[in-house]
This record gives sequence, structure tokens and C-alpha cells, in this order.
Amino acid sequence: QVQLVESGGGLVQAGGSLRLSCAASGRTSGSYLMGWFRQAPGKEREFVAAITWNGDSTYYPDSLKGRFIISRDNAKNTVFLQMSSLKPEDTAVYYCAARRGRAPGTHTYEYEYWGQGTQVTVSS
Repeated sequence: QVQLVESGGGLVQAGGSLRLSCAASGRTSGSYLMGWFRQAPGKEREFVAAITWNGDSTYYPDSLKGRFIISRDNAKNTVFLQMSSLKPEDTAVYYCAARRGRAPGTHTYEYEYWGQGTQVTVSS
């Protein structure tokens, strides 16, 4: 089992930046691809970013490229999501997720483990 705990959410003004963290614990040995998803009220959970276990590849939806950056520090078992130029439509609960293997996953069903989420609110 892998436990994931997100942190770093909060209230930020439009145009601002925020960095989310996801700390992993438990059976963290092995090659886990890590991802971030978000879910706004009344909407489905959507893919935000993913990173391979060694950080050599990252994946983003076209709509978020250039504003969001995913990174990881395996020594600390932590994944980060740096968000910049935030917009009100970025308001959502942000979830960290993990899956075994290297293939990028952009769908929620492809991930085995999930955190509880952290709220990000962007005011206009």
C-alpha cells in the first residue's frame, strides 16, 4: 500500500502562483508514475500532470502546458506541482495519484493510489 498526502493548497489571487506537494509513504519502493488531477464542483476529475518514476518524462494536457510544472524528489518521496499565472477556472480540489509502471496515465482508472486532495481557490 502507498499513502499519499497533499499539501500546499489555499486561496490565491488570479495571476498568482502556488506550489502543491504530495508526500508518499508506505511501500514506496518501486517504479511509480505520479500524477496530479483536479476536480471542480460539478465536474469530472481531470488530468493535470504526470511524471515518470525517475523524472525523465513529464506529461501535461495541452491546456496547461507552460503554466503548470510537475517535479519530484525521490529522496524525500515527494512530488510537486508548481502552478503559475493562476486563473479562477483553476479552482478545484487537487489530487495526487500513483500507479506502477512507466506508461503515462491520463485517466483516473489508471491509478491505484490516491490522496485526499487539497483545495485550491483562485479569486478574480
